[in-house]
Amino acid sequence: MAEHKTYEESIRDVYKGLVLLGVVTLVEVAISLFGKGHLGFDPSGMQWLLGLVSVALIALSLYKAYFIIYEFMHMRYEVKGLAMSVLLPTLLLVWALIAFFQEGNSWKERREDIQEREEIDPNAAPEQESLLEAEDVYRLKLS
Repeated sequence: MAEHKTYEESIRDVYKGLVLLGVVTLVEVAISLFGKGHLGFDPSGMQWLLGLVSVALIALSLYKAYFIIYEFMHMRYEVKGLAMSVLLPTLLLVWALIAFFQEGNSWKERREDIQEREEIDPNAAPEQESLLEAEDVYRLKLS
């Protein structure tokens, strides 16, 4: 059975956790600024570096989520079944977010393709009007 901490030990652990989260957040901000070229280095030509920045940001964000769930939500001290009943739906939610973003991007690309195909060239000659009328137009004959 786990020992109970005193109030002072609990407060010290909370402050350690907050400092850890603050440091990880500052590292994430620095990596983001570096990846966007705001720290004097232009990474626009290096796709591998942008991929590395993305992986680092995802890893740090997952670490923060893990730390918050296990420390501040006390999942570390719960039975394994309860912890899994919280974590598995969370993973399904993350999967759903990825799927929805992928689907939205697919719709966006298809929409742009359709707009490109249907785009009218402003320099093209205008269409000539025809004397033929549509089938649903009726004229009254006065004779």
